[in-house]
Amino acid sequence: MEFKMSLETEKPPTLLKPATISQLKQALRSRSPEELIGFCLRMARFKKENKEMLTYLLFDADDEPAYILLVKQEMDRQFAEINTSSIYFIKKSTRKILRTTQKHIRYSGLKPTEVELLLHFCRQMQQFAGFMESSIALKNIYLRQVDKLQKVLSTLHEDLQYDYGKELSDLKRGSEASK
Repeated sequence: MEFKMSLETEKPPTLLKPATISQLKQALRSRSPEELIGFCLRMARFKKENKEMLTYLLFDADDEPAYILLVKQEMDRQFAEINTSSIYFIKKSTRKILRTTQKHIRYSGLKPTEVELLLHFCRQMQQFAGFMESSIALKNIYLRQVDKLQKVLSTLHEDLQYDYGKELSDLKRGSEASK
């Protein structure tokens, strides 16, 4: 005896298995605006990342250039505070800055924002070119971001590809000159 499950009769989500996006969409449509506000506020209290995402959507999404500038300033501050007494601290701090940058890229979801922030990250990493020569891990962090930049760049509009492509080639020339 063969068991066949119809696609039309989806099971409701269980505690151990979360609902699919389409199920969530369907359930949210049936709720009132007041209930949705309550859900959003509850999610914001539940996890810091949810609160940050909601803050981006409500306050920063309308002015992407200002958001990019704020993130770049935060990156500059974090890079300035890196303890250069040991390569260990440089690697650890660089990874932390990259995690934060990736989080802001996820919030935005826009490819040009991703390119801008990764370019800025790589420019800042060039300050540590001397340390990159003695640390394979640090150099690999840098090279992975340059590779990621190239991949993301190929998905952009031709005009943006040209503009950012020039900056990327300058970045590559700068890292080769520091060798």
